[in-house]
Amino acid sequence: MPTVIAYSDADLRVLADALGQRLRANRDRLVTAESCTGGWIAKTVTDIAGSSDWFDCGLVAYSYEAKQALLRVRPQTLETHGAVSRETVIEMVSGALVNSGASVAVAVTGIAGPGGGTEDKPVGTVWIAWKRRGGYPKAEPFHFEGDREAVRRQTVAAALHGLETISV
Repeated sequence: MPTVIAYSDADLRVLADALGQRLRANRDRLVTAESCTGGWIAKTVTDIAGSSDWFDCGLVAYSYEAKQALLRVRPQTLETHGAVSRETVIEMVSGALVNSGASVAVAVTGIAGPGGGTEDKPVGTVWIAWKRRGGYPKAEPFHFEGDREAVRRQTVAAALHGLETISV
């Protein structure tokens, strides 16, 4: 049986607090573009007192229409590659920066389950992208195990961990 990494709320708080300290020290601001996490990353970072110093905004775009309107994801990208793809998450992270005053962005899109998976994209498939304004996006695929909450919780942790590399 695959191992599910169990991140507690306290674990996520530690990651968010460390991120906030780095962002504040660098005078950076964060924007989140979330689909499968439904705003959980934004919630986690705004649980930290003083996050208004380094958190700009969070955009939750679940539907294709919302991804297009809020994050500038092109219809042809969604039609060709689907919502859960490298191409879509890169357009999401780039669109989040265009539509915010932030200097650093993270975007997530995935299949948290219990349904919605396919042979090519099973439940637990998640794409995460990070980008610094003026830089190039970094996108990685993940496959998380567990139920819907476990997949979403692991996605939040991976998104916060990945921000370490672009917020230094």
